[in-house]
Amino acid sequence: MGKCLFTMGYSFKNDYSEGAHPRVLEALTRTNAEQTDGYGTDDYCARARERVRTLCNAPKADVHFLVGGTQANMTVIAASLRPHQAVLAAHTGHICVHETGAIEATGHKAVGLASLDGRLSPKAAAEALAAHPDEHMVQPKMVYISDTTEIGTTYTLGQLEELSAFCRSNGLWLYLDGARLAMALADGRSGVTLPDLARLCDVFTIGGTKCGALFGEAVVITNDALKPDFRYHIKQRGGMLAKGRLLGLQFEALLADNLYTELGAHANAMGRRLRDLFTENDYPMMSDSLTNQQFAVLPDRLIEALRAADYRFELQMRVDETHCAMRFLTSWATPEAAVEQFADDFLRLARQCGA
Repeated sequence: MGKCLFTMGYSFKNDYSEGAHPRVLEALTRTNAEQTDGYGTDDYCARARERVRTLCNAPKADVHFLVGGTQANMTVIAASLRPHQAVLAAHTGHICVHETGAIEATGHKAVGLASLDGRLSPKAAAEALAAHPDEHMVQPKMVYISDTTEIGTTYTLGQLEELSAFCRSNGLWLYLDGARLAMALADGRSGVTLPDLARLCDVFTIGGTKCGALFGEAVVITNDALKPDFRYHIKQRGGMLAKGRLLGLQFEALLADNLYTELGAHANAMGRRLRDLFTENDYPMMSDSLTNQQFAVLPDRLIEALRAADYRFELQMRVDETHCAMRFLTSWATPEAAVEQFADDFLRLARQCGA
């Protein structure tokens, strides 16, 4: 994916360390001096909206562009719920553990449900409904999921259809957070497409920040009941970018010529290379992810040696007194050479420290 700029070590801490894909930057640079209307009312945003509708086979969908993922989640959830209502999510879900109580700050409870694989099942949602039977408790009204999940797993089409059917039969909104949707769409096992999301979800997002954009998330609303006044909610939550055309331009570029899914596929391929490195050398994995998030259980002494060699990654959890599960993320921009250099250094350091 372009020229490799690393000299020693490499960061696998996240999938948004780099700036933007060259096609996105070219579009921004080419139009830099143009004057357009603000707040997403420009022609670039209009064309990007139409492109989203076409790709989703959802000509009546409302499409809005926001800057970041937490902002999008907070705005969507707050706009969809009445004051006494709550959202259900896997206990590992982003809204439960990585958004600083943003949902609760809007006056709504995020109810975390136990999950072993990052997914939320109809069974777990049904149990939550049974546990909230009356007006002395919050009323669950929305189910929040993400694809990919926080541990890199994806929903199959069958799982998504089952969850959607459950939500509709129980009067629940289904909201899918697509911060890493490019990676989910590129995972050949899932069989999920954008038209499937438009058909099965009431609202979902198409993430740009983690897949080639400088910033930006597209909110796609397919349920008519959730469409009214959404721009008011965006503005009230501080999410309406004055220079809105910067968002439309980026999505117009990302969603052209299959670029979006190609970038997700590259990120996944680099992630699978790391997974192969770990599994072929008998290091346990914390999840069955085949996407760009990988969670390897490594000895502390090997972790220290890798960090001393300037490789950067995040702690997921401590497993025992001498082992931790570490999170490695690849991105749309991760050079294959960086992954291969890491593999060489990993094996060398593992031998040196007897790990």
